[in-house]
Amino acid sequence: MSNFRPIDRQTPYLLPPSVEDWLPERHLARYVVEVIEGLDVSAMSGAYRGSGSASYHPRLLLAILIYGYATGVFSSRKLERATYDSVAFRFVAANEHPDHDTIAAFRKRFLKEIEALFVQVLLLGREMGLLKMGTVALDGTKVHASASRHSALSYEHAGKVEAQLKAELAEHEAKLAAREAKEKATGKKPGGRPPAPPVEGPLPGDQVNLTDEESRIMPVAGGGFEQCYNTQAVVAEGSLLVVAGDVVQAPNDKQQLEPMLAKTGALPEELGKAETMLADSGYFSEANVKACLAAGIEPLIALSRDTHHPSLAGRFAAAPPAPENPTPVEAMAYRLQTPEGKKLYAKRKCMPEPVFGIVKSVLGFRQFLLRGLENVRGEWSLVTMAWNVKRMFVLETA
Repeated sequence: MSNFRPIDRQTPYLLPPSVEDWLPERHLARYVVEVIEGLDVSAMSGAYRGSGSASYHPRLLLAILIYGYATGVFSSRKLERATYDSVAFRFVAANEHPDHDTIAAFRKRFLKEIEALFVQVLLLGREMGLLKMGTVALDGTKVHASASRHSALSYEHAGKVEAQLKAELAEHEAKLAAREAKEKATGKKPGGRPPAPPVEGPLPGDQVNLTDEESRIMPVAGGGFEQCYNTQAVVAEGSLLVVAGDVVQAPNDKQQLEPMLAKTGALPEELGKAETMLADSGYFSEANVKACLAAGIEPLIALSRDTHHPSLAGRFAAAPPAPENPTPVEAMAYRLQTPEGKKLYAKRKCMPEPVFGIVKSVLGFRQFLLRGLENVRGEWSLVTMAWNVKRMFVLETA
Protein backbone atom coordinates (compact mmCIF):
# COMPACT_ATOMS: atom_id res chain seq x y z
CA MET A 1 0.00 0.00 0.00
CA SER A 2 1.31 3.45 -0.89
CA ASN A 3 1.09 6.26 1.60
CA PHE A 4 -0.06 9.51 -0.01
CA ARG A 5 -1.43 12.74 1.34
CA PRO A 6 -5.16 13.10 0.58
CA ILE A 7 -6.26 15.40 -2.23
CA ASP A 8 -9.11 17.60 -1.07
CA ARG A 9 -10.23 20.57 -3.15
CA GLN A 10 -13.77 20.70 -1.81
CA THR A 11 -13.50 21.36 1.94
CA PRO A 12 -13.80 25.14 2.57
CA TYR A 13 -11.45 27.07 4.85
CA LEU A 14 -12.36 26.84 8.52
CA LEU A 15 -11.32 30.50 8.86
CA PRO A 16 -11.30 33.21 6.17
CA PRO A 17 -7.97 33.05 4.29
CA SER A 18 -5.57 35.98 4.58
CA VAL A 19 -3.33 37.15 1.73
CA GLU A 20 -0.70 37.82 4.40
CA ASP A 21 -0.19 34.07 4.70
CA TRP A 22 0.30 33.46 1.01
CA LEU A 23 3.88 34.72 0.59
CA PRO A 24 7.22 34.25 2.38
CA GLU A 25 8.37 37.02 4.68
CA ARG A 26 11.12 38.13 2.26
CA HIS A 27 9.38 38.50 -1.07
CA LEU A 28 9.59 41.20 -3.75
CA ALA A 29 5.81 41.65 -3.71
CA ARG A 30 5.87 42.57 -0.01
CA TYR A 31 8.77 44.92 -0.61
CA VAL A 32 6.98 46.71 -3.48
CA VAL A 33 3.93 47.25 -1.28
CA GLU A 34 6.11 48.62 1.53
CA VAL A 35 7.88 51.04 -0.82
CA ILE A 36 4.63 52.28 -2.37
CA GLU A 37 3.14 52.82 1.10
CA GLY A 38 6.04 55.14 1.87
CA LEU A 39 5.53 57.35 -1.20
CA ASP A 40 3.51 60.55 -1.34
CA VAL A 41 0.78 59.85 -3.90
CA SER A 42 -1.39 62.84 -2.96
CA ALA A 43 -0.96 64.28 -6.47
CA MET A 44 -2.66 61.16 -7.81
CA SER A 45 -5.35 60.70 -5.18
CA GLY A 46 -6.22 64.41 -5.31
CA ALA A 47 -7.01 64.13 -9.01
CA TYR A 48 -10.10 61.98 -8.36
CA ARG A 49 -13.45 63.77 -8.09
CA GLY A 50 -14.76 61.68 -5.23
CA SER A 51 -18.15 61.20 -6.84
CA GLY A 52 -19.67 58.21 -8.57
CA SER A 53 -18.66 54.62 -7.84
CA ALA A 54 -15.66 54.02 -5.58
CA SER A 55 -12.31 53.95 -7.40
CA TYR A 56 -9.29 51.77 -6.82
CA HIS A 57 -6.72 53.59 -4.70
CA PRO A 58 -3.71 54.91 -6.66
CA ARG A 59 -1.38 53.01 -4.31
CA LEU A 60 -2.95 49.71 -5.35
CA LEU A 61 -2.80 50.40 -9.09
CA LEU A 62 0.74 51.81 -8.84
CA ALA A 63 1.89 48.75 -6.89
CA ILE A 64 0.45 46.47 -9.58
CA LEU A 65 2.33 48.40 -12.27
CA ILE A 66 5.62 48.52 -10.36
CA TYR A 67 5.53 44.83 -9.49
CA GLY A 68 4.53 44.00 -13.05
CA TYR A 69 7.37 45.97 -14.63
CA ALA A 70 9.80 44.55 -12.04
CA THR A 71 8.86 40.98 -12.97
CA GLY A 72 8.43 41.29 -16.73
CA VAL A 73 4.64 41.71 -16.94
CA PHE A 74 3.88 44.91 -18.85
CA SER A 75 0.58 44.47 -20.73
CA SER A 76 -2.50 45.70 -18.88
CA ARG A 77 -4.38 42.57 -19.98
CA LYS A 78 -1.65 40.32 -18.59
CA LEU A 79 -1.58 42.37 -15.39
CA GLU A 80 -5.33 41.90 -14.97
CA ARG A 81 -4.99 38.16 -15.60
CA ALA A 82 -2.12 37.94 -13.12
CA THR A 83 -4.33 39.27 -10.31
CA TYR A 84 -6.28 36.01 -10.68
CA ASP A 85 -3.50 33.55 -11.57
CA SER A 86 -0.53 34.72 -9.47
CA VAL A 87 -0.36 34.54 -5.68
CA ALA A 88 2.13 37.43 -5.62
CA PHE A 89 -0.10 39.64 -7.75
CA ARG A 90 -3.10 38.73 -5.59
CA PHE A 91 -1.15 39.96 -2.58
CA VAL A 92 -0.11 43.19 -4.31
CA ALA A 93 -3.68 43.80 -5.51
CA ALA A 94 -5.11 43.00 -2.04
CA ASN A 95 -7.20 40.30 -3.72
CA GLU A 96 -8.85 42.92 -5.95
CA HIS A 97 -9.02 42.53 -9.72
CA PRO A 98 -8.86 45.88 -11.59
CA ASP A 99 -9.72 45.35 -15.25
CA HIS A 100 -7.16 46.07 -17.96
CA ASP A 101 -8.89 49.31 -19.04
CA THR A 102 -8.55 50.68 -15.51
CA ILE A 103 -4.86 49.74 -15.33
CA ALA A 104 -4.08 51.15 -18.78
CA ALA A 105 -5.98 54.39 -18.13
CA PHE A 106 -4.23 54.87 -14.78
CA ARG A 107 -0.80 54.34 -16.35
CA LYS A 108 -1.41 56.83 -19.13
CA ARG A 109 -3.13 59.42 -16.92
CA PHE A 110 -0.43 59.68 -14.26
CA LEU A 111 2.81 59.46 -16.24
CA LYS A 112 4.01 62.86 -14.98
CA GLU A 113 3.25 61.93 -11.39
CA ILE A 114 5.15 58.66 -11.84
CA GLU A 115 8.19 60.65 -12.99
CA ALA A 116 8.03 62.65 -9.75
CA LEU A 117 7.79 59.46 -7.69
CA PHE A 118 11.01 58.26 -9.35
CA VAL A 119 12.95 60.78 -7.23
CA GLN A 120 11.08 59.74 -4.07
CA VAL A 121 12.28 56.16 -4.58
CA LEU A 122 15.87 57.41 -4.91
CA LEU A 123 15.51 59.37 -1.66
CA LEU A 124 14.25 56.23 0.03
CA GLY A 125 17.25 54.30 -1.29
CA ARG A 126 19.58 56.99 0.05
CA GLU A 127 17.87 56.91 3.44
CA MET A 128 18.36 53.14 3.58
CA GLY A 129 22.06 53.55 2.79
CA LEU A 130 21.77 51.79 -0.58
CA LEU A 131 22.48 54.73 -2.90
CA LYS A 132 25.82 56.48 -2.95
CA MET A 133 26.51 59.13 -5.55
CA GLY A 134 30.09 59.72 -6.64
CA THR A 135 31.02 57.82 -9.76
CA VAL A 136 28.19 57.55 -12.26
CA ALA A 137 28.05 56.22 -15.81
CA LEU A 138 25.92 57.33 -18.76
CA ASP A 139 24.84 55.12 -21.62
CA GLY A 140 21.97 54.68 -24.04
CA THR A 141 20.10 51.83 -25.67
CA LYS A 142 17.51 51.63 -28.43
CA VAL A 143 14.05 50.39 -27.46
CA HIS A 144 11.52 49.52 -30.14
CA ALA A 145 8.58 51.84 -30.55
CA SER A 146 5.01 50.61 -30.78
CA ALA A 147 5.26 50.90 -34.56
CA SER A 148 6.88 48.99 -37.39
CA ARG A 149 9.55 50.41 -39.67
CA HIS A 150 7.94 48.53 -42.56
CA SER A 151 4.90 50.79 -42.28
CA ALA A 152 6.91 54.01 -42.32
CA LEU A 153 5.74 56.31 -45.08
CA SER A 154 8.19 58.77 -46.64
CA TYR A 155 7.11 62.10 -48.14
CA GLU A 156 8.09 60.83 -51.59
CA HIS A 157 5.97 57.71 -51.23
CA ALA A 158 3.10 59.73 -49.77
CA GLY A 159 3.15 61.88 -52.90
CA LYS A 160 2.96 58.79 -55.09
CA VAL A 161 0.03 57.45 -53.07
CA GLU A 162 -1.76 60.79 -53.39
CA ALA A 163 -1.24 60.81 -57.16
CA GLN A 164 -2.50 57.23 -57.39
CA LEU A 165 -5.67 58.06 -55.43
CA LYS A 166 -6.35 61.08 -57.65
CA ALA A 167 -5.87 58.90 -60.73
CA GLU A 168 -8.31 56.29 -59.35
CA LEU A 169 -10.88 59.02 -58.66
CA ALA A 170 -10.50 60.47 -62.20
CA GLU A 171 -10.81 56.97 -63.67
CA HIS A 172 -14.02 56.38 -61.72
CA GLU A 173 -15.50 59.68 -62.90
CA ALA A 174 -14.55 58.85 -66.50
CA LYS A 175 -16.31 55.49 -66.28
CA LEU A 176 -19.46 57.15 -64.91
CA ALA A 177 -19.40 59.73 -67.72
CA ALA A 178 -19.02 57.00 -70.37
CA ARG A 179 -21.89 55.04 -68.86
CA GLU A 180 -24.17 58.10 -68.90
CA ALA A 181 -23.18 58.91 -72.52
CA LYS A 182 -24.00 55.36 -73.63
CA GLU A 183 -27.38 55.52 -71.89
CA LYS A 184 -28.24 58.80 -73.67
CA ALA A 185 -27.15 57.46 -77.07
CA THR A 186 -29.07 54.18 -76.90
CA GLY A 187 -31.94 55.22 -74.67
CA LYS A 188 -31.39 52.05 -72.70
CA LYS A 189 -29.88 51.58 -69.28
CA PRO A 190 -26.50 49.79 -69.57
CA GLY A 191 -26.39 46.29 -68.13
CA GLY A 192 -24.21 45.25 -65.25
CA ARG A 193 -23.38 47.07 -62.05
CA PRO A 194 -22.20 50.66 -62.10
CA PRO A 195 -18.45 51.10 -61.41
CA ALA A 196 -17.62 50.99 -57.71
CA PRO A 197 -16.14 54.22 -56.33
CA PRO A 198 -12.68 54.19 -54.70
CA VAL A 199 -12.78 53.14 -51.05
CA GLU A 200 -12.48 56.05 -48.63
CA GLY A 201 -9.82 55.78 -45.93
CA PRO A 202 -7.01 53.24 -45.55
CA LEU A 203 -7.57 49.56 -46.20
CA PRO A 204 -6.51 46.92 -43.63
CA GLY A 205 -3.59 45.96 -45.83
CA ASP A 206 -2.37 49.51 -46.37
CA GLN A 207 0.86 50.45 -44.57
CA VAL A 208 1.24 53.90 -43.10
CA ASN A 209 3.14 54.71 -39.88
CA LEU A 210 0.53 56.83 -38.18
CA THR A 211 0.66 54.76 -34.97
CA ASP A 212 3.68 56.60 -33.57
CA GLU A 213 4.82 59.38 -35.81
CA GLU A 214 7.30 60.66 -33.19
CA SER A 215 9.41 57.49 -33.27
CA ARG A 216 12.37 57.24 -35.63
CA ILE A 217 14.11 54.58 -37.71
CA MET A 218 17.43 53.96 -35.94
CA PRO A 219 20.38 51.59 -36.29
CA VAL A 220 20.30 48.84 -33.67
CA ALA A 221 22.93 46.60 -32.13
CA GLY A 222 23.76 43.63 -34.31
CA GLY A 223 23.04 45.52 -37.52
CA GLY A 224 19.91 46.65 -39.30
CA PHE A 225 17.38 49.38 -38.61
CA GLU A 226 14.22 49.45 -36.52
CA GLN A 227 11.50 51.92 -35.49
CA CYS A 228 12.86 52.97 -32.10
CA TYR A 229 13.42 55.53 -29.40
CA ASN A 230 16.84 56.19 -27.87
CA THR A 231 16.67 55.69 -24.10
CA GLN A 232 19.29 57.18 -21.75
CA ALA A 233 20.23 56.26 -18.19
CA VAL A 234 22.73 57.49 -15.61
CA VAL A 235 23.67 54.63 -13.26
CA ALA A 236 25.38 54.95 -9.86
CA GLU A 237 28.42 52.84 -9.06
CA GLY A 238 27.96 50.01 -6.60
CA SER A 239 24.20 50.07 -6.24
CA LEU A 240 23.49 50.10 -10.01
CA LEU A 241 20.49 52.30 -9.31
CA VAL A 242 19.35 54.53 -12.17
CA VAL A 243 19.55 58.11 -10.92
CA ALA A 244 18.41 59.86 -14.12
CA GLY A 245 16.81 58.80 -17.37
CA ASP A 246 15.39 60.19 -20.58
CA VAL A 247 14.09 59.21 -24.01
CA VAL A 248 15.08 61.07 -27.18
CA GLN A 249 14.41 60.84 -30.90
CA ALA A 250 18.05 61.32 -31.99
CA PRO A 251 19.88 58.05 -32.74
CA ASN A 252 23.23 59.65 -31.86
CA ASP A 253 24.32 59.99 -28.21
CA LYS A 254 26.67 62.93 -28.64
CA GLN A 255 24.00 65.54 -27.93
CA GLN A 256 22.60 63.71 -24.90
CA LEU A 257 25.35 64.28 -22.33
CA GLU A 258 24.49 67.87 -21.45
CA PRO A 259 20.76 67.16 -20.90
CA MET A 260 21.63 64.18 -18.70
CA LEU A 261 24.11 66.33 -16.76
CA ALA A 262 21.27 68.78 -16.14
CA LYS A 263 18.96 66.00 -14.93
CA THR A 264 21.64 64.64 -12.63
CA GLY A 265 22.43 68.10 -11.29
CA ALA A 266 18.75 68.79 -10.62
CA LEU A 267 18.45 65.91 -8.15
CA PRO A 268 17.86 66.84 -4.49
CA GLU A 269 20.97 67.68 -2.47
CA GLU A 270 20.14 64.89 -0.02
CA LEU A 271 21.12 62.34 -2.68
CA GLY A 272 24.68 63.64 -2.82
CA LYS A 273 26.63 64.92 -5.81
CA ALA A 274 28.08 63.09 -8.79
CA GLU A 275 31.86 63.51 -8.89
CA THR A 276 32.94 61.52 -11.96
CA MET A 277 31.03 60.81 -15.18
CA LEU A 278 31.96 57.73 -17.22
CA ALA A 279 30.79 57.47 -20.84
CA ASP A 280 31.83 55.70 -24.02
CA SER A 281 33.19 57.31 -27.18
CA GLY A 282 29.69 57.98 -28.50
CA TYR A 283 29.47 60.88 -26.03
CA PHE A 284 32.90 62.36 -26.72
CA SER A 285 33.30 65.93 -27.86
CA GLU A 286 35.25 68.89 -26.57
CA ALA A 287 32.01 70.66 -25.70
CA ASN A 288 30.86 67.67 -23.60
CA VAL A 289 34.16 67.55 -21.72
CA LYS A 290 33.85 71.24 -20.89
CA ALA A 291 30.19 70.81 -19.91
CA CYS A 292 31.16 68.18 -17.32
CA LEU A 293 33.86 70.42 -15.87
CA ALA A 294 31.47 73.37 -15.75
CA ALA A 295 29.04 71.20 -13.76
CA GLY A 296 31.79 70.31 -11.29
CA ILE A 297 32.01 66.70 -12.54
CA GLU A 298 35.23 65.13 -13.75
CA PRO A 299 34.70 63.50 -17.17
CA LEU A 300 36.15 60.16 -18.22
CA ILE A 301 34.87 59.82 -21.77
CA ALA A 302 36.63 57.53 -24.22
CA LEU A 303 38.11 59.42 -27.17
CA SER A 304 37.67 56.45 -29.51
CA ARG A 305 36.39 52.92 -29.51
CA ASP A 306 38.70 50.50 -27.71
CA THR A 307 39.93 47.33 -29.38
CA HIS A 308 38.37 44.15 -28.04
CA HIS A 309 41.67 42.34 -27.48
CA PRO A 310 44.43 44.78 -26.51
CA SER A 311 47.96 43.41 -26.21
CA LEU A 312 49.49 42.73 -22.82
CA ALA A 313 52.09 45.41 -23.45
CA GLY A 314 49.40 47.94 -24.21
CA ARG A 315 47.21 46.86 -21.30
CA PHE A 316 49.96 47.20 -18.69
CA ALA A 317 51.94 50.02 -20.29
CA ALA A 318 53.10 52.80 -17.97
CA ALA A 319 51.37 56.15 -18.21
CA PRO A 320 53.04 58.66 -20.56
CA PRO A 321 54.50 61.88 -19.15
CA ALA A 322 51.90 64.36 -18.03
CA PRO A 323 51.36 67.14 -20.60
CA GLU A 324 52.27 70.70 -19.71
CA ASN A 325 49.44 73.24 -19.67
CA PRO A 326 46.96 70.69 -21.08
CA THR A 327 43.62 71.58 -22.55
CA PRO A 328 40.57 69.94 -20.85
CA VAL A 329 40.54 67.21 -23.50
CA GLU A 330 44.29 66.59 -23.18
CA ALA A 331 44.02 66.37 -19.40
CA MET A 332 41.19 63.84 -19.67
CA ALA A 333 43.05 61.84 -22.32
CA TYR A 334 46.09 61.65 -20.04
CA ARG A 335 44.04 60.45 -17.06
CA LEU A 336 42.50 57.71 -19.21
CA GLN A 337 46.03 56.41 -19.82
CA THR A 338 46.99 56.25 -16.16
CA PRO A 339 46.48 53.01 -14.18
CA GLU A 340 43.98 54.79 -11.93
CA GLY A 341 42.06 56.17 -14.88
CA LYS A 342 42.01 52.79 -16.68
CA LYS A 343 40.72 51.07 -13.56
CA LEU A 344 38.02 53.66 -13.03
CA TYR A 345 36.90 53.73 -16.67
CA ALA A 346 36.74 49.91 -16.72
CA LYS A 347 33.82 50.15 -14.28
CA ARG A 348 31.66 51.67 -17.02
CA LYS A 349 30.92 48.27 -18.57
CA CYS A 350 29.75 47.02 -15.18
CA MET A 351 27.24 49.82 -14.65
CA PRO A 352 24.72 50.79 -17.38
CA GLU A 353 25.24 47.76 -19.62
CA PRO A 354 24.10 45.16 -17.03
CA VAL A 355 21.05 47.30 -16.25
CA PHE A 356 20.06 47.48 -19.92
CA GLY A 357 20.81 43.79 -20.38
CA ILE A 358 18.57 42.72 -17.48
CA VAL A 359 15.75 45.11 -18.39
CA LYS A 360 15.69 44.06 -22.05
CA SER A 361 16.78 40.41 -22.00
CA VAL A 362 15.71 39.12 -18.57
CA LEU A 363 12.60 41.17 -17.89
CA GLY A 364 11.80 41.32 -21.59
CA PHE A 365 11.14 45.05 -21.97
CA ARG A 366 12.13 45.40 -25.62
CA GLN A 367 9.27 47.59 -26.85
CA PHE A 368 7.30 50.51 -25.47
CA LEU A 369 3.58 49.96 -25.02
CA LEU A 370 2.72 53.65 -25.21
CA ARG A 371 3.12 55.97 -28.19
CA GLY A 372 4.44 59.50 -28.52
CA LEU A 373 7.63 60.97 -27.09
CA GLU A 374 6.18 62.31 -23.84
CA ASN A 375 4.31 59.08 -23.17
CA VAL A 376 7.34 56.84 -23.70
CA ARG A 377 9.38 59.16 -21.45
CA GLY A 378 6.84 58.50 -18.73
CA GLU A 379 6.91 54.77 -19.39
CA TRP A 380 10.74 54.75 -19.24
CA SER A 381 10.46 56.41 -15.82
CA LEU A 382 8.14 53.57 -14.81
CA VAL A 383 10.62 50.98 -16.13
CA THR A 384 13.61 52.51 -14.35
CA MET A 385 11.67 53.08 -11.12
CA ALA A 386 10.58 49.43 -11.11
CA TRP A 387 14.21 48.43 -11.72
CA ASN A 388 15.34 50.59 -8.80
CA VAL A 389 12.76 49.07 -6.43
CA LYS A 390 13.76 45.54 -7.44
CA ARG A 391 17.47 46.38 -7.14
CA MET A 392 16.93 47.90 -3.68
CA PHE A 393 15.19 44.69 -2.63
CA VAL A 394 18.16 42.63 -3.80
CA LEU A 395 20.68 44.91 -2.08
CA GLU A 396 18.76 44.97 1.19
CA THR A 397 18.25 41.20 1.16
CA ALA A 398 21.96 40.65 0.48
